[in-house]
Amino acid sequence: MIQVTLSCSPAAREVFEQVLCVEPDATVLGAVLASGLRERFPDLDWRHAMTPGVWGRAVEWEQALKDGDRVELCRSLTVDPKVARRERFQRQGARGTGLFANRRKGGKAGY
Repeated sequence: MIQVTLSCSPAAREVFEQVLCVEPDATVLGAVLASGLRERFPDLDWRHAMTPGVWGRAVEWEQALKDGDRVELCRSLTVDPKVARRERFQRQGARGTGLFANRRKGGKAGY
C-alpha cells in the first residue's frame, strides 16, 4: 500500500484534504474514487469541472501515483487574476497601494 494525499476545494473558502492508503498501481481517478469525494459532495461535478494535478502539475486521470504524492483537484478560475488586480488597483487608488502604503506614524517613506 502507498500513501497519497487528496486535496481539493469544492467551493470558495472550503478545503477538503484526506490522506489515503491505496494500491501501488493506483491512478489519480482511483484515488479520487477511494476518497469518497462523490458521497461527501454529491452536487460537485468533479470529473468535468475540476482539473487533476500531482504536486501542482496538471496530469491525466490515468496518471499512476507514487508513495507520498499529493493529488490536487483544481477548479477553473472564475475571474482572470490580471483583471481582478487591475480593478482592485482602480478601486484603491494610487495612494493606498504599494509595498510601503502602510507606514508607521512618523516613519520615513520606504521604511
